[in-house]
This record gives sequence, C-alpha cells and structure tokens, in this order.
Amino acid sequence: MTDATNRWYFDFISPFAYLQWPKVRALMNEHAIVPVPILFAAVLDTRGQKGPAEIPSKREFTYQHVLWQARQAGVPLRFPPKHPFNPLPALRLCVAAGASPASIDALFDWIWVQGRAADSAEALEPVRETLGLPVGVADSVEAKAMLRTCTEIALTAGVFGVPTLALGSSLFWGNDAHEFAVAALRDPALLNEAEMQRVAGLPVGVQRG
Repeated sequence: MTDATNRWYFDFISPFAYLQWPKVRALMNEHAIVPVPILFAAVLDTRGQKGPAEIPSKREFTYQHVLWQARQAGVPLRFPPKHPFNPLPALRLCVAAGASPASIDALFDWIWVQGRAADSAEALEPVRETLGLPVGVADSVEAKAMLRTCTEIALTAGVFGVPTLALGSSLFWGNDAHEFAVAALRDPALLNEAEMQRVAGLPVGVQRG
C-alpha cells in the first residue's frame, strides 16, 4: 500500500461506505487519497464496541436510514441476501487487485447495487473474472497479510468505525461527515479554530464503571 497522508478506510460490509465511495472517488481527482480496505470487525473488537447490526433496534433503524440516504442522493441501493455477512472474501479480493478504484467499483456494485452475496470466493467468482485476477488470489498468503496490515494501520491511526476519511491525523467518520471533511480539506485552519480546539479537549464529566 502506498504511504500517503490522506486515506479512506472502508469495509464492504458497510452500506454507508458504498454511499460515500462516489464522493471519495470524485475527491481523488483533486487530492491524493488512498483507499484502504480494512476489517471492521477487528476495529470493533479492538475498541470494545458493538456494530450497528448487533443491536436489534439500531439494526432496524440503520437499514432504513441508509435506504433513505440512498434515495435522497438518487443512488441505487439493494441489500445483499444477508446482513451482516462475512466481508473477508471481498476485502481480500480487493486487496489482491491493489485496492484499485475499478476493483472497489466492481465489488460495491456487486454487493450494494445488484444485491448479491459476497461471503465466499464462489459467490464473488464473477467479480474476480471481471477484474481479470487468477483463481484463488483472494486466498493467497499475501492478500491475507496485506489486509491485516491495512487494518493495523487503521487501528494505529485511531480509526473506530467505517467509513473513515483520514486527512492527516484528523478522522472524519461516516458518510454524513463527508462535507465536514471536504470543508477541512479546503480550509486546513478550520480544525484549529479556538472553539474547535476547545471542544476537542473538553474534560470528561462522568465515566461509566
């Protein structure tokens, strides 16, 4: 993976990552941003969090909210047969393809536009063929190791959710934070404003045991 200051961390399991990807792709025409596939489950385990789909009422809200966001944006969205699903085959296939924009396009289209299963190499066989990759490439030692490395880089950077757009050391989490990220990218002084700095360092008033 290229060593770059600006990175977009994502997992194909996230429909919000699917919604943000076209915006990030457009931003890449003006700025150096490296897409970095990571395993969201590893982030949750490390941070001691539950994913939205692991809390029944939040799961229902999240699915309806993302569908509404897609409709508002005029973007097609069809959920895969099951969710959450095991994203490792898709992530490893993406890594094997160099996390190129074309591979990310193809995988998001397969999962979130066509609503196809992506939880096995067999399910993703048409995508692999489209990308012109050799059989078994996603199961290679190299692909598995690179995905682990990408995830470790995200954790070291402080990532706590996906998608996250990292601009230098500043993290912008979620599709709905995209405009905030763009504003900070265009005006680097934004986050250094007095009130921005004050709230960032606000004392903790109480902690749960």
